[in-house]
Amino acid sequence: MVFDFSKDIVLEDKRALLTPIIVQDIIHLKDIATEDAYLLKYSPSQIHTPALLASYVNSAIHMRENKIRYTFTVWDKMEQAFAGSTSFLNISEADDRLEIGATWYGRKFQRTGLNRHCKFLLLSYAFEVLKAVRVEFRTDERNTDSRTAIEKIGGIYEGTLRTHMLMPDGHRRNTACYSILNSEWMDLKNKFPVA
Repeated sequence: MVFDFSKDIVLEDKRALLTPIIVQDIIHLKDIATEDAYLLKYSPSQIHTPALLASYVNSAIHMRENKIRYTFTVWDKMEQAFAGSTSFLNISEADDRLEIGATWYGRKFQRTGLNRHCKFLLLSYAFEVLKAVRVEFRTDERNTDSRTAIEKIGGIYEGTLRTHMLMPDGHRRNTACYSILNSEWMDLKNKFPVA
């Protein structure tokens, strides 16, 4: 698997448009990121102030430049609005695997089907273009909404990393780990819950 960080990857279907995150997205995402201080309650990254969001976006751009993570801004075509962000991360070319994560959406975009469209686009690119053998998902074990969403798209629970991450509030997070394998993808693709 070869991941070209220099390429501007654009992923799109009838509902979602994913484009590489850029500095201007600080302005585009500000209202939805700062409307709720608990939006990323289970995340080690926080975005609920303009300064935190700017740091998040600038860090994402820096990580792409350093070939660590590739972050997208999500545009909801149905709402004609910027909705949030998602990423490819923990990319291991030698092992033909990567993680899909660091995903967040403003409250009004949650439980609308947008996330399923984004995951379909990301998984299709990972398995069909990059030829990944394995795609991983990780989330706080307390985040039942995220875990349910991962399971609905076919993620297989593999176990929990105990006291895996230190959260901003001092809590030691247990991280639930899931995966989808390339051998499972075509069957999942044909049943994928996108309307």
